[in-house]
Amino acid sequence: MAERKVRWGIMSTASIGKRSVIPGIQESKRNVVAAVASRSLENAQAYADELGIQKAYGSYEELLNDPSIDAVYIPLPNHLHKEWTLKAAKAGKHILCEKPIALDETEAKEMVDACTKAGVILAEAFMYRHQKRYEDIKIRIKNGEIGDIRGIHAVFTFNGAEDTGNIRFTKEWGGGSIYDVGCYPISAARFLLDEEPLAVTAHAFFSSEHGNVDMMASGMMEFSNGVALTFDCSMWAEFRNELEILGSKGRIVMKAAFLGDQSYEIIKDGQTNKILDGNINPYALQADNFAESVLDGKPIKFPNVDIISNIKAIKGTLVSAEKQERILII
Repeated sequence: MAERKVRWGIMSTASIGKRSVIPGIQESKRNVVAAVASRSLENAQAYADELGIQKAYGSYEELLNDPSIDAVYIPLPNHLHKEWTLKAAKAGKHILCEKPIALDETEAKEMVDACTKAGVILAEAFMYRHQKRYEDIKIRIKNGEIGDIRGIHAVFTFNGAEDTGNIRFTKEWGGGSIYDVGCYPISAARFLLDEEPLAVTAHAFFSSEHGNVDMMASGMMEFSNGVALTFDCSMWAEFRNELEILGSKGRIVMKAAFLGDQSYEIIKDGQTNKILDGNINPYALQADNFAESVLDGKPIKFPNVDIISNIKAIKGTLVSAEKQERILII
């Protein structure tokens, strides 16, 4: 008998689904993309035909009413995450929602509560956290391999400024670089240090050409023992996605921290040791981790408390940039 697989419905024909998430689910071992929905049946059908998806629906409601669908992936604009997560939970569907999962802590709590009440799984789509190297690095840190941690520096920037109609440039929809790519350094530091930040100070460039969203932001996020994350993020700068963990006896460097090659370097006493990871598709790993929870009852890799704490730190960073002041997070 064939092994049961999670049957996925994709809510929207967003490019992130076509480019990355759907191929990852299709490549995974325990999942199948069974349906896609759009507000236009024509668009949904064209999308389904291109990606080899069996069913196409002309509304999200139709997808949620399909009893054969176990889980949905929600890559809708940030301000719609809460609405459709609540509807999906009510329909009994497990949910993988794009990052950031909500606009603020209050929304995230409402989403978590609804999913808990409905008995469905809720996960935030930070695919990089499912790479083996992040767990390896976290173990190396705990084992003191690079001594005491003194700080983390991370960057994630790209230039999409010419696409002036992009939804990322709509402030009320959760636009801006902090929500779009700044969330990666913030979530990574929280994961690697295994603690929540105390406060954040951020400075940003708000562009009148792009809906007055933060097109570039730099910041310092405070953790315990004098450790800080320093970071920058941008939607109007040269592409970078790097992370360095500085210790008293060495450092760990990821030259492609969130996208691309999954190797990393340990640098100690002037010597560099390059560690090669398997470069397994992180979107496939994310889907199979999710499937373990749906099919086997295994606890979700990143629990609901992480969802709430993460958006609290992200929102605090944006508020700091807007108010030009230090914001307490805890």
